[in-house]
Amino acid sequence: MSFSKKIAIVTGSSQGIGKAIAVLLSQNGATVILNGRNQEKLNTVEEELKANNSDVCSFCGDVSDEKVAENLILFTLQKFGKIDILVNNVGVSMRGDFADLAPNVFKKVFTTNVMGKIFPTKFAIPSLRKTKGSIIFISSLAGIRGLPTLSAYSASKMALKSFADSIRTEEVSHKLHVGLIYVAITEIEENKTTIGENGQEVILNTRANKKVQTTKQVAEAVLQNLKTRKNISILSGLGIVNYYMQKFFPRLVDKIILANLAKFKSEGK
Repeated sequence: MSFSKKIAIVTGSSQGIGKAIAVLLSQNGATVILNGRNQEKLNTVEEELKANNSDVCSFCGDVSDEKVAENLILFTLQKFGKIDILVNNVGVSMRGDFADLAPNVFKKVFTTNVMGKIFPTKFAIPSLRKTKGSIIFISSLAGIRGLPTLSAYSASKMALKSFADSIRTEEVSHKLHVGLIYVAITEIEENKTTIGENGQEVILNTRANKKVQTTKQVAEAVLQNLKTRKNISILSGLGIVNYYMQKFFPRLVDKIILANLAKFKSEGK
């Protein structure tokens, strides 16, 4: 499948996984609309892609805001006339036992991870129907089974599965492709933040010297999902094992997690 002449929106693409997806899509011929909340970071990515003769532009704004999400879609349609691909990547994580979480932690996580994907999808569907396009949801292995210290994050990622299933069934007559990507533990950029138990941003521990996937590997999996129009892609061998273990041996999974509880609390996943 060629991505030439395809118009692709990638939310949360000023850094990390979203940036890697945007880069790879552009390298494969797609016109990419970048999105993020930091205009300076978006400018840096846009300049990097344009230096490689990529057709790219950016739209700054928080897509968990309904009006911003609508304006992103309108901006794309006014500039390019159609949408072929929507990659719902924007997301945030958190850390802390549920009993210790400030009440606004769940709200912050769900606003970004769920509403930040629902709103762009809602406004893009009419155009995607015309192109028989693709909607991609970037999820996590934490969306397969709720994990300790990640209650809000796990719950938000699990919500994406039911949302994707519903849309896929409803839009079958329009031949829309809805792909869900279960991302494994992935490298992070320096000074990347998460939401702490008090609701404030905290810097994540580095994942250097740990066995993690690269953002490029995640991006390659996303493009493969787009090419094959698969429903679900589970990244890494460990991810596949986790998926089927939870499905067929949930009690054993409970025991394994309990045996490694201290590791979860000290590192998070």
